[in-house]
Amino acid sequence: MPETEIPSVTAARLLKGLRLPVIAAPMFIVSGPELVIAQVRAGVIGSFPALNARPASQLDEWLHRITEETRGCTAPFAVNLIVHKSNTRLEEDLAVLAKWKVPLVITSLGANVEVNKAVHDWGGVVMHDVIDDFFARKAIDKGADGLIAVAAGAGGHAGRQSPFALVQEIRSWFDGPLALSGAIANGRAILSAQAMGADFGYIGTPWIATEEAHAIEGYKQAIVEGRAADIVNSSLFTGVHGNYLRASIVAAGLDPDNLPEGDKSQMDFGSGGNTAAKAWKDIWGAGQGIGAVEAVEPVALRVDRLEREYQLALASLRARTGMA
Repeated sequence: MPETEIPSVTAARLLKGLRLPVIAAPMFIVSGPELVIAQVRAGVIGSFPALNARPASQLDEWLHRITEETRGCTAPFAVNLIVHKSNTRLEEDLAVLAKWKVPLVITSLGANVEVNKAVHDWGGVVMHDVIDDFFARKAIDKGADGLIAVAAGAGGHAGRQSPFALVQEIRSWFDGPLALSGAIANGRAILSAQAMGADFGYIGTPWIATEEAHAIEGYKQAIVEGRAADIVNSSLFTGVHGNYLRASIVAAGLDPDNLPEGDKSQMDFGSGGNTAAKAWKDIWGAGQGIGAVEAVEPVALRVDRLEREYQLALASLRARTGMA
């Protein structure tokens, strides 16, 4: 446990006003203003990567639009910052987030004291995504308020540890805000994440198959038609292990069963990687929970479905255990 005091920010502050304990994960290319606005209006935390706004000047426009069109909503929105050295926009984007006082900042690929302090200075909350307990401790030691445990089965840059192992290790020393990512695609899975000790389900892949997502129809249909067996884990495309749809790898002329290892020294997350076929644009990220997605539908209907499933799972649990 770090010597510094665990932050006073509580999960209750983030959960207040949410219809469901859900943070929508920021997805490269896929997450834009339309998706975030729909998520927030539906009662869950919506988010997007700052790098999705291109050129950089567009970030200010997006935040203006999101702020105006979610005014009066009880759910907040979040912006994801890549802290890795390959992100040459970090300082510029952070200044824009400060201008709009973004309520929740999700940091990835490098905990950073200065970034955390900047967010705290405007009253924002920082949650950092981690793949193991070692990085979780580093993130909190450097001033993050909460953690996103990225377990096996998550879409995009995924961890390899069981969610049970990851959450129990983090909860042995940390009682702040904790989200769990990894194949969470229905209401039962959200409740399961809470039962394990997380405060939020961190959901990505199901939002790809929504009308508001910035994804081509082929990508959306691949999510609907896919199953867990269609997910391939590889470090080739960005230098970091991630989960991708087999069909997109085949379409790029590659053999998904014989992919070479990626070069960590050439990591470049903003450009989509260093292969001819670009991650996110050509090689489609997806998590193992895609089997729960049965149709492309509006975000509002997806959240309705998640809520029904969540309440049914909760009622079923109470009936089986005799809970009040």
